Amino acid sequence: MKWKLDEAQQKLPEVIDAIALEPQLIFRQDKLVAAIVEPKLFQEFLAWHQQQKVSSLADAFAELRQLCAEDNYILETPARSSDRPIPFAEE
Repeated sequence: MKWKLDEAQQKLPEVIDAIALEPQLIFRQDKLVAAIVEPKLFQEFLAWHQQQKVSSLADAFAELRQLCAEDNYILETPARSSDRPIPFAEE
């Protein structure tokens, strides 16, 4: 059901009772501003949303740092040799 914001505020108990039947949409000046859904549906949405998150490269490095710290592993990087050509510096 669609509710105007003022009406939803005045009839909040009715709005909450109605979520058992379907999500309740709340509008302000014909613009959707809120949707009230039953808790089970919201929990399902949160689980889906968590699965959809794409981890960034920064997240992957943070996880790698955490794993290294847990295992007391030190990743050693070799020093750069100066005899390697640098193509961008030659122009």
